[in-house]
Amino acid sequence: MVASRHPLTSLSEDEITLSAKIVRGSHDAGTKLLFKGITLHEPSRKEMQQYRSQGQGGSYSPPRKAWVNYYLTGTTSFFEVIINLEAGKIESSAEVPAHFHGPADESEIIMVEKVALEDPGVKAEIEKLQVPEGTVIVCDPWIWGADGVADDARQYQCYMYMRDPNNSKEVDSNHYAFPLSFSPVVDATTMQVTKIDYLPTGAGLETKSTGPWRPTAANEYIPELNEQRTDLKPLRVVQPEGASFTLEGDTIKWQKWEMRTSFNFREGMVLHEVSYDGRPLFYRVSLSDMTIPYADPRAPFHKKQAFDLGDVGAGIMANDLKLGCDCLGAIAYKDGLVADHNGCPVVKPNAMCIHEQDAGILWKHTNYRSGRPVVVRRRELVIQSIITVANYEYILAYIFDQAGEMSYEVRASGILSTQPIDAGVDVPYGTVVHEGVLGAYHQHILSLRVDPELDGDRGNSLVYEETSALPRHADNNPHGNGYVCKRTTLEKSGGYDLESKKNRVFMIENPNKQNPVNGKNVAYKMHIPPVQPLLAEENSFHYKRADFADHSVYVTKYQEGELFAGGQYTNQNKHTSGVRKWAARNDDIANEDIVVWVQFGLQHVPRIEDFPVMPAEIVKVSFKPANFFTRNPAIDVPQSTQEFNKSVLLNGHQNGTKEVNGNGECTSCQ
Repeated sequence: MVASRHPLTSLSEDEITLSAKIVRGSHDAGTKLLFKGITLHEPSRKEMQQYRSQGQGGSYSPPRKAWVNYYLTGTTSFFEVIINLEAGKIESSAEVPAHFHGPADESEIIMVEKVALEDPGVKAEIEKLQVPEGTVIVCDPWIWGADGVADDARQYQCYMYMRDPNNSKEVDSNHYAFPLSFSPVVDATTMQVTKIDYLPTGAGLETKSTGPWRPTAANEYIPELNEQRTDLKPLRVVQPEGASFTLEGDTIKWQKWEMRTSFNFREGMVLHEVSYDGRPLFYRVSLSDMTIPYADPRAPFHKKQAFDLGDVGAGIMANDLKLGCDCLGAIAYKDGLVADHNGCPVVKPNAMCIHEQDAGILWKHTNYRSGRPVVVRRRELVIQSIITVANYEYILAYIFDQAGEMSYEVRASGILSTQPIDAGVDVPYGTVVHEGVLGAYHQHILSLRVDPELDGDRGNSLVYEETSALPRHADNNPHGNGYVCKRTTLEKSGGYDLESKKNRVFMIENPNKQNPVNGKNVAYKMHIPPVQPLLAEENSFHYKRADFADHSVYVTKYQEGELFAGGQYTNQNKHTSGVRKWAARNDDIANEDIVVWVQFGLQHVPRIEDFPVMPAEIVKVSFKPANFFTRNPAIDVPQSTQEFNKSVLLNGHQNGTKEVNGNGECTSCQ
């Protein structure tokens, strides 16, 4: 039995341990299991409605359940189980169809590296390089992808690198500056190298066997191997009275915002029950999926298509965030909790950081007649996690402001997944970023899942508003300058796109609640950055596997269990069962219980400036109130004043006629 907890609280260490024990007990003694995921099986919508309707302290609470994924070690037998933790028994168990494959995990990736580096055939290829003695060879196991050829077995494509031979003892030396031209394939079930591929390094499809290494220069990113600037002075975020938010268990309260947080191995941080000033907005918000398809059409690069959440997991890859480095100011941290390959709980320390930041001016007006300005600075609450996906970093953040706006921001950084290229060669699907190093073109397409409950009603609609010119007419537009807005309610589930020439803006609205001032339906509009849809053609495996990457917005009618835009299993599958197929049900969605899936991201044509490490590229989706309030909801935020903010002038500088003392303080400020 387990202690009572809030139904949406992530599994505890005891619950993870109990889940693994129950699963082991369902097999013969001595059967070895390889766990791929143990996480909360969230209560159904009906159960949560009953729980929430009774208020705090009610007698009903949905039973705590766990969702478990595991292999029989050394086999292809793969299972999905739901456990009732309070009853201490398995509720359902099913073997996953053979064409689906489980995700990677940390221990498996490390084992694949070891297997590849110790293989005699791989050692023979390394010998052919004739590198200086002591040079360290590095293996990057990559998810296999799919091309329909000999890919039924679960396997890894291993891309090989070496450290700078002149500095090979430095563990953080940038091995991506030294890509090698051979690639072992490792069977994930038998843990054996099954073949070695040779990589194309010229302009065509041709490959050649490993030859002697040709010396090239290093290209390092760690500070001790680069001359550092000396003119940067400290910039400190100081909150002398502490932060304005509170964190109690899973609940965050800040200004008029309130929300619950949870954490799981696949999505990482998830928000539940997001409300503003007591008015519900979103039942559940999470980064649901991402796909990174590569553009090089030559084997084996043509299979490179990562699904970082489905193939591994944002929770599995979460960083231990450091004070004064990843987050500045007065910081609160929350740990994450996942299960390892043995089914044991593993704490991900400081997986989430929570803090406030100044973000410029929120609103301002100066009465030019009196000269009096009123200015309010925009303060934001940030809930952040950072994941490392082998070579790449994603900085993921929910951001809230004082005017009722919620944003989801992604910053992409880290190092390009590089490949070798011959001297003097140029190809049309990549950029040479260093001598002998190619950064292939690729896309980052992410899907944000938004489950709305706008103003406390499950009957929501997705609408879009377009602005168009009013035809010139003597009666109503005699000068030809008029234009109007038209709002259209979407009636059926499907995929929809932005249209910049029409200023198409998508909105989630509640048709059952009207603004008391203008009678319009209360709504939240979405600011979605334009992103080029998936470029792979419709019959390609890239397209079939990325079930969400062809439209800016998908909308579906709510169904239990539909959490991931690319489907439950993405690793190495030839096709997925995700949002594109759910939307094809052609469900009625006007004034229904809907889920909105927002796609955004980057078309990454690498620059030489992206190497050896990439300056962060930033994309953000925002949700802004539209006729939700009766006036500016931030009208009550105190104005910005020097007495409150206590800024200082630099020595020798003046603010008008005001004097500055030796400490840089304005001595004549009011």
